[in-house]
Amino acid sequence: MVVVEAFLSALFEILLNKLVADPVLEYARRLKVDRAVLQGWTNTLLHLQAVLHDAEQRQIREEAVKRWLDDLKALAYDIEDVLDQFEADAKGPSLVQGPQTSSSSGGGKEWKLIPSFHPSGVNSKKEIGDKIKTITQELEAIVKRKSFLLLSESVGGMASVTDQRRLTSFSVDEAEVYGRGGDKEKIIELLLSDELATADKVQVIPIVGMGGVGKTTLAKIIYNDKRVGDKFDFRLWVCVSDQFDLVGITKAILELVPEHSSNNSNTLQSLQHSLQKKLNGKRYFLVLDDIWNENPDNWSTLQAPLKAGAQGSVIIATTRNEKVASIMGTTPFCRLSELSDEQCWSVFAYRAFENITPDATKNLKPIGRKIVQKCKGLPLAAKTLGGLLRSEQDEKAWKEMMNNEIWDLPTEQSNILPALHLSYHYLPTKVKQCFAYCSIFPKDYEYQKEELILLWVAQGFVGGFKGEEMIEEGEKCFQNLLSRSFFQQSSQNKSLFVMHDLIHDLAQFVSREFCFRLEVGKQKTFSKRARHLSYNREEFDVSKKFDPTS
Repeated sequence: MVVVEAFLSALFEILLNKLVADPVLEYARRLKVDRAVLQGWTNTLLHLQAVLHDAEQRQIREEAVKRWLDDLKALAYDIEDVLDQFEADAKGPSLVQGPQTSSSSGGGKEWKLIPSFHPSGVNSKKEIGDKIKTITQELEAIVKRKSFLLLSESVGGMASVTDQRRLTSFSVDEAEVYGRGGDKEKIIELLLSDELATADKVQVIPIVGMGGVGKTTLAKIIYNDKRVGDKFDFRLWVCVSDQFDLVGITKAILELVPEHSSNNSNTLQSLQHSLQKKLNGKRYFLVLDDIWNENPDNWSTLQAPLKAGAQGSVIIATTRNEKVASIMGTTPFCRLSELSDEQCWSVFAYRAFENITPDATKNLKPIGRKIVQKCKGLPLAAKTLGGLLRSEQDEKAWKEMMNNEIWDLPTEQSNILPALHLSYHYLPTKVKQCFAYCSIFPKDYEYQKEELILLWVAQGFVGGFKGEEMIEEGEKCFQNLLSRSFFQQSSQNKSLFVMHDLIHDLAQFVSREFCFRLEVGKQKTFSKRARHLSYNREEFDVSKKFDPTS
């Protein structure tokens, strides 16, 4: 499997900063580590860093280069282990001397939040010495292998795009949605029709289309329409995703029903009984977003309490799967096709040309048109790339994106859209690791910004030794991802954020064996190279919910 492991650059930057940090050097001196050894590591990493851009491009086609990058990343993490050991002891009581009863004098909340997962961690002075010797030998071997690969030194390109991006509002803005007016009016007309209002059973309208084509966006626009709001007693929205957990989905729906009393039961029978009572005689509008389950029995079970709604109750279900639509639907489903090039161009241009001078816009438009053609009519791809190029006036940067060979990577090899590959590839260096780390969370998870930033800080992805500076750096990284559509703001709670499932797939893809998430009922081979681990708690199993109203 090929993967653009561009965040190796970010890891190198972290290591190089740590190797020259005074606390690390001082502690190394106390351990009598030869300073020439650490200087040798620095020189070698700088030498290897110069070829990363070429290696990251060539690994798409060359398996030997990909294996070399994987081994280099594992070795870089081993170096980080040793430097983290030095850094931890520079901040407080020595870990190499064994457990201490007193707390670290330098540790703040961010350092206690979550422990790093280091399979190759070191615990004693002798082990540190042995580890340093092994790493030095492996670095020499990596350099030798590099010479056989004939990697070229380069300085990257658009990866140096500025980190400073303005925070963007992610409420549903119909001015930013193109080509869906007809679909919207067709579904709303059906929702308001006498046919649905007098139907004997709850009607289910499926919206079907490939990932990234705009199913959820269309559902949000319909959900927010005042005509729809006036038609129903209340509206509900639940994200389902690939985990079709009957208990979790039922509980999520029940918690959204107005004036519901808390139900702490985790039994399906009790939850369904409560939901049936709450829906009885009420005309509701429910959106079940991103359904994958093809089992008719599961749908029948979930639907049982939903039938208690009054005449005119409606469910909209978004799915990529026509079979799912056929099982659930009571009306012909709405199929979303890809946008035309012109519509896709409007999505892209809305974001890309902000604060760009007319003269620059004139020169960039022909290049942008060619980029948009490569988006294959998918608004998510156009929106993400437009956000990446926002306010960028350098023609060279636009041409580099247009000509990048990632566009030629067969989607079936990774199931990741080339446009999203590019969006990740051109993220600022420090942001790459922060994004990949998000793969340890489940799909449809609602992220709390402050908590996520603390996790990034605890893992050493951002900042240096001062707590306030680390939080500020984490805030910049988060806003960078937000402005480029890697996160979307939840309307229900402005402090919560969600990630499109295709973006989450990308995070899993780029983190690969270095991030691992345990899930009940999904046994996986545990990689020895795993650096970050999460396990599913009860709340992870519950389908995440949000209110898409503006």
